Amino acid sequence: MAHDLPRLVASFTSRKVVVLGDLVADHYIYGQTDRVSREAPVLVVRHESSEVTLGGAANAAANARALGAEVVAVGVVGRDEMGAQLRTAFGRHDVQLAAVELPPLVTETKTRILAGGLNTSRQQMLRLDRGNPVPFPPAAAQALVVALERAVAGADAVLVSDYGGGVVGEATRAALARFRKQGVRVVVDSRYDLGALTGFSAAKPNEPELALLTGLPVDDDRGVEQAALAAQRRLDVDVLLVTRGRRGMALLQRGGAVELLAAHGTRAPVDVTGAGDTVMAAFTLALAAGATPRQAAEVANVAGALVVLKPGTATVSAAELQAELG
Repeated sequence: MAHDLPRLVASFTSRKVVVLGDLVADHYIYGQTDRVSREAPVLVVRHESSEVTLGGAANAAANARALGAEVVAVGVVGRDEMGAQLRTAFGRHDVQLAAVELPPLVTETKTRILAGGLNTSRQQMLRLDRGNPVPFPPAAAQALVVALERAVAGADAVLVSDYGGGVVGEATRAALARFRKQGVRVVVDSRYDLGALTGFSAAKPNEPELALLTGLPVDDDRGVEQAALAAQRRLDVDVLLVTRGRRGMALLQRGGAVELLAAHGTRAPVDVTGAGDTVMAAFTLALAAGATPRQAAEVANVAGALVVLKPGTATVSAAELQAELG
């Protein structure tokens, strides 16, 4: 029932969630530009400020913590400047970090340069990505498994956030399968390789990922329903939640029919960056707290609608979510 959802969110504080995935340092460089370089046909950017925020799976972890849960993030953080700043950011968000630090691994980093003129808004001019060779060296893969096994003790759920950086590889997938057989709830999300994550509790693709997984068109409700049924069979999951942006969500439980949920609210989104991480965190936490899949989807739907009203990569607090649900 709708009136039970604020109480459900209040229970998140008694839950522990482990987030496994690619911990990304979102590095933003802000500047001003007013001339073209004499050296090449490029704009000259005068540096004004910079910041590092939690991206990728780290953003999912920050969202789960903002919603009240105890959170342990498992992944790779290099012994480099971005790694140090990422650790500081985890500390600001009060997220526990179980990081593997094995040279020559580096911190997965996305550096964005945003600049504009004196009287204009900043625009993103360039993005530079740094990462590690995939697959990881065997020693790193095994270290991730050990860190994951330690973190999972006493956890109510494992949230898997795979951005293709190598953390969710063969070794960690095998460990997740063992946890699932032991009764641990495992909810998975993968940008590029969802088909490798089979037999778990739930999966959360968006429409493009659903189309990539199934090879079926998702242009309308009927197409999404058919693709969701095909994906559920392929992934062998108990629950499939498809995020559809302004078209809402599609929910499929094993043995049931596809349920379509309209997008929550009527306010126009400000920024959809990282919204999938917010939805994933709220959905996983709700399932961990004992919600039905429909209740979990409704909570996640509202959380996603709230986070897109904020600029940049953001989180939604438990208080904000309870107020909106109430």
